[in-house]
Amino acid sequence: MNVKSAVLSAIGLLLLGMGAVGVVLPVWPTTPFVLAAAACFTYNPKLRAWVIRIPFFREYLQNYQDKKGLSRKTVIRSLIFLWGMLVLSALLLKTVWIALCLLVVGNAVTWHILW
Repeated sequence: MNVKSAVLSAIGLLLLGMGAVGVVLPVWPTTPFVLAAAACFTYNPKLRAWVIRIPFFREYLQNYQDKKGLSRKTVIRSLIFLWGMLVLSALLLKTVWIALCLLVVGNAVTWHILW
């Protein structure tokens, strides 16, 4: 493995980890990080094959390659989780201006996901 491949593989693993964080944080984007990681793995076929074997990431990559976007199941799950966490945050913080900010963020992310 040459230096370029090693550096890109390390960056790809970092990006993949950042994408995995998006699974549990509703406003953290998953798709851009997973796609960037896959691009970094073009010089390392073993890592690319490993990522594709993980069902969650395979769905993102396959849908992107096929130009399908997110599956209906992923959209519904994402929106339920997003709004559940935003409502929970607003209720726990009990501050009007924070609730309004969360509402704006929630609407923007919902629009982005549906678009």
